[in-house]
Amino acid sequence: MGNNEKLYEHIMLRRSDANVAFDRLCTLLDRLGFTERIKGDHHIFTMENVEEILNLQPRDGRQNPIRLSR
Repeated sequence: MGNNEKLYEHIMLRRSDANVAFDRLCTLLDRLGFTERIKGDHHIFTMENVEEILNLQPRDGRQNPIRLSR
């Protein structure tokens, strides 16, 4: 199992998202087909047919808890 698959499994099993490296999460979302736009330190991910918007911000190289917007 590759690193992206392990990270995906980690997230889907709802293990602590505080331990997810920000750059790894961004890479995973990109490979899953999300479109990223950056505004300041906000990385906003969208995808066609996905209602929620992912608004991510790095904190000390780690991901803050994920916030969903509609």
